[in-house]
Amino acid sequence: MDLRLFFTPIQEQLYSDIKKQGSFYKSIKVYQEKFPDYKSADIALIGISDKGENGENAGTVGSADALRKKLYRLTKGSGAYNIVDLGNISEAIDTEQTLGRVQEVCHACIENNVLPILIGGSHDMSFAQYLAYEEMEKLISVLNVDAFLDMEDKDSPANQRHVQKLLMHQPNFLFNYSHLAYQTYLVNPQAIATLEKLYFEAHRIGALRHDIKEMEPVIRQADMLSFDLSAIKSADFPATSQPQPFGLTGEEACQLCWYAGINEKLSAAGFYEFDVTREDDSDKSAAVLATMIWYFIEGFYSRKESRDFRSNDYMKYVVAMPNEPESLTFYKSNFIDKWWMEVPNPSGDNRFNRNSIVPCSYSDYQQAMNGDLPERWIVMHSKLF
Repeated sequence: MDLRLFFTPIQEQLYSDIKKQGSFYKSIKVYQEKFPDYKSADIALIGISDKGENGENAGTVGSADALRKKLYRLTKGSGAYNIVDLGNISEAIDTEQTLGRVQEVCHACIENNVLPILIGGSHDMSFAQYLAYEEMEKLISVLNVDAFLDMEDKDSPANQRHVQKLLMHQPNFLFNYSHLAYQTYLVNPQAIATLEKLYFEAHRIGALRHDIKEMEPVIRQADMLSFDLSAIKSADFPATSQPQPFGLTGEEACQLCWYAGINEKLSAAGFYEFDVTREDDSDKSAAVLATMIWYFIEGFYSRKESRDFRSNDYMKYVVAMPNEPESLTFYKSNFIDKWWMEVPNPSGDNRFNRNSIVPCSYSDYQQAMNGDLPERWIVMHSKLF
Protein backbone atom coordinates (compact mmCIF):
# COMPACT_ATOMS: atom_id res chain seq x y z
CA MET A 1 0.00 0.00 0.00
CA ASP A 2 1.26 3.48 -0.91
CA LEU A 3 0.51 5.47 2.26
CA ARG A 4 1.67 8.66 0.57
CA LEU A 5 -1.78 8.89 -1.07
CA PHE A 6 -3.30 9.53 2.39
CA PHE A 7 -0.97 12.35 3.48
CA THR A 8 -0.21 15.99 2.85
CA PRO A 9 3.38 17.28 3.34
CA ILE A 10 4.34 19.35 6.38
CA GLN A 11 4.32 23.11 5.85
CA GLU A 12 7.78 24.67 5.60
CA GLN A 13 6.90 27.44 8.02
CA LEU A 14 6.80 24.89 10.85
CA TYR A 15 10.52 24.14 10.64
CA SER A 16 12.24 26.70 8.35
CA ASP A 17 13.67 28.79 11.22
CA ILE A 18 15.08 25.85 13.23
CA LYS A 19 18.90 26.02 13.14
CA LYS A 20 19.94 24.11 16.27
CA GLN A 21 21.57 20.82 15.23
CA GLY A 22 20.59 19.12 18.47
CA SER A 23 16.90 19.86 18.00
CA PHE A 24 14.19 17.21 17.72
CA TYR A 25 13.47 18.35 14.14
CA LYS A 26 17.07 17.85 13.00
CA SER A 27 17.01 14.29 14.38
CA ILE A 28 14.01 12.95 12.43
CA LYS A 29 12.87 12.57 8.82
CA VAL A 30 9.98 14.82 7.83
CA TYR A 31 7.60 14.56 4.86
CA GLN A 32 8.59 17.57 2.76
CA GLU A 33 9.01 16.83 -0.94
CA LYS A 34 9.81 13.15 -0.52
CA PHE A 35 7.66 10.78 1.52
CA PRO A 36 9.82 9.14 4.25
CA ASP A 37 10.51 5.40 4.26
CA TYR A 38 8.29 4.60 7.21
CA LYS A 39 8.79 0.82 7.02
CA SER A 40 12.36 1.06 8.32
CA ALA A 41 11.51 3.52 11.12
CA ASP A 42 10.89 2.87 14.82
CA ILE A 43 8.20 5.53 15.29
CA ALA A 44 5.91 7.43 12.90
CA LEU A 45 4.25 10.73 13.86
CA ILE A 46 0.85 11.10 12.20
CA GLY A 47 -1.46 14.12 12.26
CA ILE A 48 -5.25 13.77 11.93
CA SER A 49 -7.40 16.46 10.34
CA ASP A 50 -11.13 15.85 10.69
CA LYS A 51 -13.87 18.42 11.32
CA GLY A 52 -16.50 15.88 12.34
CA GLU A 53 -19.86 15.24 10.73
CA ASN A 54 -21.29 18.66 11.62
CA GLY A 55 -18.06 20.58 12.09
CA GLU A 56 -18.08 19.94 15.85
CA ASN A 57 -14.39 18.96 15.78
CA ALA A 58 -13.17 21.89 13.68
CA GLY A 59 -10.97 23.11 16.52
CA THR A 60 -8.84 19.95 16.39
CA VAL A 61 -7.93 20.30 12.69
CA GLY A 62 -4.75 22.34 13.24
CA SER A 63 -3.67 20.56 16.40
CA ALA A 64 -0.91 18.39 14.89
CA ASP A 65 0.79 21.42 13.33
CA ALA A 66 0.47 23.39 16.58
CA LEU A 67 2.14 20.47 18.35
CA ARG A 68 4.95 20.34 15.78
CA LYS A 69 5.84 23.99 16.42
CA LYS A 70 6.74 23.05 20.00
CA LEU A 71 7.99 19.48 19.57
CA TYR A 72 10.38 20.26 16.72
CA ARG A 73 12.16 22.86 18.87
CA LEU A 74 12.80 20.60 21.84
CA THR A 75 16.24 19.11 22.30
CA LYS A 76 16.65 15.56 21.03
CA GLY A 77 16.47 12.96 23.77
CA SER A 78 18.68 9.91 24.32
CA GLY A 79 18.88 6.96 21.95
CA ALA A 80 19.56 6.71 18.23
CA TYR A 81 16.40 8.27 16.83
CA ASN A 82 14.82 6.54 13.85
CA ILE A 83 11.64 8.59 13.66
CA VAL A 84 9.60 9.80 10.70
CA ASP A 85 6.89 12.46 10.57
CA LEU A 86 4.49 11.42 7.83
CA GLY A 87 2.53 14.67 7.91
CA ASN A 88 -1.24 14.96 8.22
CA ILE A 89 -3.82 12.51 6.91
CA SER A 90 -5.59 14.42 4.13
CA GLU A 91 -9.07 15.76 4.75
CA ALA A 92 -11.53 13.06 3.69
CA ILE A 93 -15.07 13.22 2.29
CA ASP A 94 -16.51 12.43 5.73
CA THR A 95 -15.52 11.18 9.17
CA GLU A 96 -16.19 7.56 8.19
CA GLN A 97 -13.55 7.82 5.47
CA THR A 98 -11.12 9.46 7.88
CA LEU A 99 -11.64 6.58 10.31
CA GLY A 100 -10.90 4.14 7.50
CA ARG A 101 -7.67 5.95 6.61
CA VAL A 102 -6.51 6.07 10.23
CA GLN A 103 -7.18 2.34 10.54
CA GLU A 104 -5.24 1.50 7.35
CA VAL A 105 -2.29 3.73 8.24
CA CYS A 106 -2.04 2.33 11.79
CA HIS A 107 -2.31 -1.24 10.55
CA ALA A 108 0.45 -0.68 7.97
CA CYS A 109 2.71 0.76 10.66
CA ILE A 110 2.07 -1.91 13.29
CA GLU A 111 2.45 -4.67 10.69
CA ASN A 112 5.93 -3.32 9.90
CA ASN A 113 6.86 -3.01 13.59
CA VAL A 114 6.60 0.78 13.45
CA LEU A 115 4.88 2.50 16.39
CA PRO A 116 2.37 5.13 15.17
CA ILE A 117 1.80 8.21 17.33
CA LEU A 118 -1.51 9.80 16.33
CA ILE A 119 -2.02 13.49 17.06
CA GLY A 120 -5.28 15.37 16.65
CA GLY A 121 -8.91 14.63 15.97
CA SER A 122 -11.64 13.80 18.44
CA HIS A 123 -11.41 10.86 20.81
CA ASP A 124 -13.59 8.59 18.67
CA MET A 125 -10.61 8.30 16.29
CA SER A 126 -9.20 5.84 18.83
CA PHE A 127 -11.76 3.31 17.59
CA ALA A 128 -9.95 3.30 14.23
CA GLN A 129 -6.68 2.90 16.14
CA TYR A 130 -8.21 -0.17 17.82
CA LEU A 131 -9.50 -1.63 14.53
CA ALA A 132 -5.94 -1.55 13.14
CA TYR A 133 -5.29 -4.69 15.21
CA GLU A 134 -8.30 -6.61 13.86
CA GLU A 135 -6.47 -8.51 11.10
CA MET A 136 -3.68 -9.64 13.42
CA GLU A 137 -5.82 -12.35 15.05
CA LYS A 138 -4.58 -11.81 18.58
CA LEU A 139 -6.22 -10.51 21.72
CA ILE A 140 -5.06 -7.06 22.74
CA SER A 141 -5.27 -4.80 25.79
CA VAL A 142 -6.36 -1.16 25.54
CA LEU A 143 -5.32 1.65 27.89
CA ASN A 144 -7.54 4.72 27.90
CA VAL A 145 -6.72 7.93 29.81
CA ASP A 146 -9.79 10.13 30.10
CA ALA A 147 -11.76 12.15 32.66
CA PHE A 148 -14.94 10.65 31.16
CA LEU A 149 -15.84 7.04 30.36
CA ASP A 150 -17.33 7.86 26.92
CA MET A 151 -20.05 5.21 27.21
CA GLU A 152 -23.05 7.44 26.51
CA ASP A 153 -26.08 6.43 24.42
CA LYS A 154 -26.31 6.53 20.63
CA ASP A 155 -27.80 10.04 20.55
CA SER A 156 -24.63 11.52 22.07
CA PRO A 157 -21.71 12.89 20.00
CA ALA A 158 -19.35 10.23 18.62
CA ASN A 159 -16.51 11.19 20.98
CA GLN A 160 -18.75 10.47 24.00
CA ARG A 161 -19.77 6.91 23.03
CA HIS A 162 -16.79 5.37 21.25
CA VAL A 163 -15.80 3.18 24.23
CA GLN A 164 -19.26 1.60 24.18
CA LYS A 165 -18.69 0.94 20.47
CA LEU A 166 -15.31 -0.61 21.19
CA LEU A 167 -16.65 -2.93 23.89
CA MET A 168 -19.53 -4.12 21.68
CA HIS A 169 -17.53 -4.57 18.47
CA GLN A 170 -17.58 -7.95 16.75
CA PRO A 171 -15.38 -9.85 16.19
CA ASN A 172 -14.24 -9.27 19.73
CA PHE A 173 -10.46 -9.28 20.13
CA LEU A 174 -10.35 -7.15 23.29
CA PHE A 175 -8.66 -9.02 26.13
CA ASN A 176 -8.40 -6.18 28.61
CA TYR A 177 -9.55 -2.58 28.92
CA SER A 178 -7.99 -0.27 31.52
CA HIS A 179 -9.22 3.25 32.20
CA LEU A 180 -7.12 5.80 34.05
CA ALA A 181 -7.90 9.20 35.59
CA TYR A 182 -11.68 9.23 35.40
CA GLN A 183 -13.43 11.80 37.60
CA THR A 184 -16.26 10.26 39.63
CA TYR A 185 -18.63 13.23 39.34
CA LEU A 186 -18.39 13.11 35.53
CA VAL A 187 -19.33 9.46 35.01
CA ASN A 188 -22.37 7.25 35.33
CA PRO A 189 -21.91 4.66 38.13
CA GLN A 190 -23.63 2.08 35.93
CA ALA A 191 -20.83 2.44 33.38
CA ILE A 192 -18.26 1.64 36.09
CA ALA A 193 -20.35 -1.38 37.11
CA THR A 194 -20.41 -2.56 33.48
CA LEU A 195 -16.62 -2.47 33.28
CA GLU A 196 -16.32 -4.40 36.55
CA LYS A 197 -18.71 -7.10 35.30
CA LEU A 198 -16.47 -7.56 32.28
CA TYR A 199 -13.41 -7.82 34.60
CA PHE A 200 -12.05 -4.58 33.19
CA GLU A 201 -10.55 -1.92 35.43
CA ALA A 202 -11.11 1.79 35.97
CA HIS A 203 -8.95 3.96 38.24
CA ARG A 204 -10.19 7.35 39.36
CA ILE A 205 -7.92 10.38 39.43
CA GLY A 206 -7.65 10.28 43.24
CA ALA A 207 -6.35 6.69 43.29
CA LEU A 208 -3.85 7.49 40.56
CA ARG A 209 -2.58 10.55 42.40
CA HIS A 210 -2.31 8.63 45.69
CA ASP A 211 0.40 6.40 44.20
CA ILE A 212 1.13 6.91 40.51
CA LYS A 213 3.73 4.13 40.61
CA GLU A 214 0.92 1.61 41.12
CA MET A 215 -0.38 2.60 37.68
CA GLU A 216 2.80 1.37 35.98
CA PRO A 217 1.76 -2.33 35.99
CA VAL A 218 -1.64 -1.31 34.59
CA ILE A 219 0.05 0.59 31.77
CA ARG A 220 2.49 -2.29 31.18
CA GLN A 221 -0.38 -4.56 30.12
CA ALA A 222 -1.42 -2.33 27.22
CA ASP A 223 -0.94 -2.91 23.50
CA MET A 224 -2.31 0.54 22.65
CA LEU A 225 -2.65 3.89 24.42
CA SER A 226 -5.54 6.30 23.84
CA PHE A 227 -5.13 9.63 25.66
CA ASP A 228 -7.94 12.20 25.83
CA LEU A 229 -6.18 15.45 26.70
CA SER A 230 -9.27 16.62 28.60
CA ALA A 231 -7.95 14.39 31.40
CA ILE A 232 -5.38 17.11 32.13
CA LYS A 233 -6.63 20.01 34.26
CA SER A 234 -7.37 23.19 32.33
CA ALA A 235 -4.78 25.24 34.24
CA ASP A 236 -2.12 23.05 32.59
CA PHE A 237 -3.96 22.25 29.35
CA PRO A 238 -6.71 24.75 28.48
CA ALA A 239 -7.02 23.77 24.79
CA THR A 240 -9.40 20.82 24.93
CA SER A 241 -12.96 20.34 23.77
CA GLN A 242 -14.12 19.72 27.37
CA PRO A 243 -11.72 21.61 29.68
CA GLN A 244 -11.88 20.51 33.32
CA PRO A 245 -10.82 22.50 36.43
CA PHE A 246 -9.47 19.30 38.03
CA GLY A 247 -7.49 16.42 36.58
CA LEU A 248 -3.95 15.32 35.87
CA THR A 249 -1.14 17.82 36.14
CA GLY A 250 1.20 18.22 33.19
CA GLU A 251 3.91 16.43 35.18
CA GLU A 252 1.62 13.46 35.92
CA ALA A 253 0.65 13.24 32.24
CA CYS A 254 4.35 13.11 31.32
CA GLN A 255 4.93 10.37 33.92
CA LEU A 256 2.15 8.25 32.40
CA CYS A 257 3.64 8.80 28.93
CA TRP A 258 7.04 7.67 30.17
CA TYR A 259 5.50 4.48 31.58
CA ALA A 260 3.67 3.89 28.28
CA GLY A 261 6.78 4.49 26.21
CA ILE A 262 8.93 2.08 28.19
CA ASN A 263 6.28 -0.67 27.85
CA GLU A 264 7.84 -2.99 25.26
CA LYS A 265 4.41 -4.47 24.51
CA LEU A 266 2.78 -1.17 23.50
CA SER A 267 2.65 -0.72 19.71
CA ALA A 268 0.41 2.33 19.07
CA ALA A 269 -0.44 5.62 20.82
CA GLY A 270 -2.97 8.37 20.16
CA PHE A 271 -3.44 11.84 21.69
CA TYR A 272 -6.86 13.35 21.06
CA GLU A 273 -9.12 16.38 21.73
CA PHE A 274 -6.46 19.11 21.36
CA ASP A 275 -8.66 22.08 20.36
CA VAL A 276 -6.37 24.86 19.09
CA THR A 277 -9.19 27.43 19.15
CA ARG A 278 -9.04 27.31 22.97
CA GLU A 279 -5.27 27.71 23.20
CA ASP A 280 -3.85 30.53 25.34
CA ASP A 281 -1.40 33.21 24.16
CA SER A 282 1.64 31.26 25.35
CA ASP A 283 0.67 28.05 23.49
CA LYS A 284 0.83 26.27 26.83
CA SER A 285 -1.20 23.23 25.75
CA ALA A 286 1.00 22.57 22.73
CA ALA A 287 4.07 22.81 24.96
CA VAL A 288 2.62 20.31 27.46
CA LEU A 289 1.67 17.84 24.72
CA ALA A 290 5.10 18.21 23.08
CA THR A 291 6.73 17.36 26.41
CA MET A 292 4.41 14.37 26.89
CA ILE A 293 5.34 12.97 23.48
CA TRP A 294 9.03 13.70 24.17
CA TYR A 295 8.81 11.62 27.36
CA PHE A 296 6.92 8.86 25.54
CA ILE A 297 9.72 8.67 22.94
CA GLU A 298 12.37 8.83 25.68
CA GLY A 299 10.68 5.84 27.33
CA PHE A 300 10.54 4.00 23.99
CA TYR A 301 14.29 4.32 23.52
CA SER A 302 14.83 3.09 27.08
CA ARG A 303 13.14 -0.28 26.47
CA LYS A 304 15.42 -3.10 27.64
CA GLU A 305 13.37 -6.17 28.45
CA SER A 306 13.66 -9.53 26.73
CA ARG A 307 10.54 -11.01 28.41
CA ASP A 308 12.16 -14.46 28.63
CA PHE A 309 11.26 -15.34 32.20
CA ARG A 310 13.33 -18.53 32.05
CA SER A 311 16.53 -16.57 31.49
CA ASN A 312 18.95 -15.32 34.14
CA ASP A 313 17.55 -11.81 33.62
CA TYR A 314 14.73 -12.62 36.07
CA MET A 315 14.53 -13.83 39.66
CA LYS A 316 11.70 -16.30 40.33
CA TYR A 317 9.79 -16.26 43.63
CA VAL A 318 7.28 -18.95 44.63
CA VAL A 319 5.01 -18.00 47.54
CA ALA A 320 3.11 -20.70 49.46
CA MET A 321 -0.54 -19.76 50.03
CA PRO A 322 -2.82 -20.90 52.92
CA ASN A 323 -5.71 -21.80 50.57
CA GLU A 324 -6.29 -22.35 46.85
CA PRO A 325 -4.16 -21.87 44.87
CA GLU A 326 -1.40 -23.65 46.76
CA SER A 327 1.23 -21.17 45.56
CA LEU A 328 1.76 -18.02 43.51
CA THR A 329 4.73 -17.47 41.22
CA PHE A 330 6.33 -14.05 40.78
CA TYR A 331 9.17 -12.81 38.58
CA LYS A 332 11.35 -9.78 39.15
CA SER A 333 13.70 -8.22 36.63
CA ASN A 334 17.33 -8.18 37.72
CA PHE A 335 17.92 -4.92 35.86
CA ILE A 336 14.87 -2.76 36.53
CA ASP A 337 12.39 -2.60 39.39
CA LYS A 338 9.52 -4.45 37.68
CA TRP A 339 7.47 -7.43 38.81
CA TRP A 340 5.25 -10.01 37.05
CA MET A 341 2.86 -12.63 38.35
CA GLU A 342 1.95 -15.96 36.78
CA VAL A 343 -1.75 -16.76 36.45
CA PRO A 344 -2.58 -20.33 35.30
CA ASN A 345 -4.79 -20.58 32.23
CA PRO A 346 -7.55 -23.03 33.25
CA SER A 347 -9.49 -22.75 29.99
CA GLY A 348 -6.69 -24.13 27.80
CA ASP A 349 -7.43 -21.44 25.19
CA ASN A 350 -4.15 -20.74 23.36
CA ARG A 351 -5.23 -17.18 22.64
CA PHE A 352 -4.69 -16.37 26.32
CA ASN A 353 -1.13 -17.69 26.55
CA ARG A 354 0.57 -14.32 25.98
CA ASN A 355 -1.50 -12.87 28.84
CA SER A 356 -0.95 -15.57 31.46
CA ILE A 357 2.08 -13.80 32.98
CA VAL A 358 0.83 -10.37 33.94
CA PRO A 359 2.53 -7.19 35.17
CA CYS A 360 2.19 -6.51 38.88
CA SER A 361 3.88 -4.49 41.59
CA TYR A 362 5.96 -5.22 44.67
CA SER A 363 2.85 -4.59 46.79
CA ASP A 364 1.16 -7.59 45.09
CA TYR A 365 4.11 -9.75 46.13
CA GLN A 366 3.86 -8.39 49.68
CA GLN A 367 0.13 -9.23 49.76
CA ALA A 368 0.88 -12.81 48.74
CA MET A 369 3.58 -13.04 51.42
CA ASN A 370 0.89 -12.05 53.94
CA GLY A 371 -1.33 -14.90 52.70
CA ASP A 372 -3.74 -12.76 50.66
CA LEU A 373 -4.56 -13.20 46.98
CA PRO A 374 -3.74 -9.98 45.08
CA GLU A 375 -6.76 -8.42 43.38
CA ARG A 376 -4.85 -8.43 40.08
CA TRP A 377 -4.52 -12.23 40.30
CA ILE A 378 -8.24 -12.68 41.08
CA VAL A 379 -9.37 -10.47 38.19
CA MET A 380 -7.00 -12.08 35.68
CA HIS A 381 -7.90 -15.61 36.80
CA SER A 382 -11.62 -14.80 36.33
CA LYS A 383 -10.88 -13.46 32.87
CA LEU A 384 -8.91 -16.55 31.81
CA PHE A 385 -11.44 -19.00 33.26
